[in-house]
Amino acid sequence: MSTRLRLYGNPLHQLVAGSTWRAAWFLLTYLVWGWLLWAAVFAATLTAAVLCITLAGIPLLVAAAGVIRGCANAERWRLGGVLAAPVHGGYRAARRPGILSQVRTRWSDPATWRDFAYLFALFPFLWALDYVVIVVWLILLAGITVPLWYWAPVDTFNNGQSAHGLQFGNFPNGPAGPGSWGWFVGNLHQALIAAGIFLVLFLLFNYVLVGTARLHAKIAVALLRAPADPMTKAKEVLTKPGPLGPLHPEPNPTAPDPTAPDPTAPNPAARLHSQPVHPAN
Repeated sequence: MSTRLRLYGNPLHQLVAGSTWRAAWFLLTYLVWGWLLWAAVFAATLTAAVLCITLAGIPLLVAAAGVIRGCANAERWRLGGVLAAPVHGGYRAARRPGILSQVRTRWSDPATWRDFAYLFALFPFLWALDYVVIVVWLILLAGITVPLWYWAPVDTFNNGQSAHGLQFGNFPNGPAGPGSWGWFVGNLHQALIAAGIFLVLFLLFNYVLVGTARLHAKIAVALLRAPADPMTKAKEVLTKPGPLGPLHPEPNPTAPDPTAPDPTAPNPAARLHSQPVHPAN
């Protein structure tokens, strides 16, 4: 799988690389895009499954397969933003006319079930994975800006005291009260230290972000692309020349034709006409 989500050894290079922000956009859009595709597939298949016991359910089965295929094509289009080459699906064509042939062909096609597995069955896992990674990434990104707004939050404690700052832990009786644990950021110096820590974690977490996007794209490509032809290698062997060369070599247009007459050879007819004729006595 050729991907546009590259990983670099330098964290600063990884920060400014397009692959990092491309991965963030890929995961972030799936949180909404995935829900829309899942809802469309769920509604179409549920309606067709409920009504398939009636005659009205037969065309709905064809329509549901079409919805699944359309949603899969939409996801293939979205994958184009993170892959170097487009992903194409491969579906069976109905060999006989009629709606029953359409139902049989579409729902016996493994490509339809692979699309369904990605769009419906794997959606909870992929959505939860993308959600956790993108939320942590955004929290670390926001943490870099702590010196700009650390003073804004106001916390009121159990002893009636209040203080401005950020709590990284539990402070029931204030920053210096009993039962407290963690780190309370209450001044600019502490905020700058916190921003530095967030910056280091953010630079390192970019690799997790890109790696998650690569994993998601790999799963999508494995299910949404057309399956490889198992006879591809055999066909290549049959079409390529063997070690002894082709049985029927291709004609060379520049080679002389062995059946053509040699222009340098003497012409018997011309020699006959060139001999003198002597009258008989």
